Amino acid sequence: MTDRLPSGAPIGAPVPDWTPPPLPGVAPLQGRFARLERLDAQAHAALLYRAFAEQDALWDYMPSGPFSSSAQFHRWVRDIAAGNDPAFYAIKNLQSDAFEGMASFLRITPEAGSIEVGHICFGGALQRTPAATEAMYLMMGWAFETGYRRFEWKCNALNLPSRRAAQRLGLSFEGVFRQATVVKGRNRDTAWFAAIDSEWPALKEAFGTWLAPANFDDDGAQRERLGDMTRLVRAGSDPALR
Repeated sequence: MTDRLPSGAPIGAPVPDWTPPPLPGVAPLQGRFARLERLDAQAHAALLYRAFAEQDALWDYMPSGPFSSSAQFHRWVRDIAAGNDPAFYAIKNLQSDAFEGMASFLRITPEAGSIEVGHICFGGALQRTPAATEAMYLMMGWAFETGYRRFEWKCNALNLPSRRAAQRLGLSFEGVFRQATVVKGRNRDTAWFAAIDSEWPALKEAFGTWLAPANFDDDGAQRERLGDMTRLVRAGSDPALR
């Protein structure tokens, strides 16, 4: 809805009783397939280094890495875990009972009700599992159910797997920022995706249906695809994926 000022100029709809939501806390995010814990070097660095071992391609589009030793990785985890923005989480796959990935909240702006998910790094054992999808669902759910209005996903525009993942999760394509930054000495155009709070009820239902036991056969294969369930919720599709 768009209102108008006395001059006739259009103005955004009011946001009544707006209260900025809290910053991410230290409590874990618990699901049926995944558990997210605030990243701690002592508790998680060695386990994650093992999960990422001999998979240097995981860091192709990341601002850091790859890492040449466990000590180097431990120092990096220690440094990033000390901050609150980004707020990093270690991801435990409850089916394998192992920490196999990490992700963070960043660009956390409670006054605007906006928060981003990023620094997503899934080891090979976590990729394409229910735990990987549920980890993103848990982060999105925490954001919207805590009071954030906007949940963002940004990635290198050349990173088509990340763009596909964002769209599969129900985030709408919003465009590409050309020459947005420089990463590892190279230009990065940034693709933007987001979901907003009015879309969350339908997205939550889609995730719940996809994650339900009935959606998986005896071999663990999905019966229905999440992307098919979220397609009608998305406000915009990524033309690079057509």
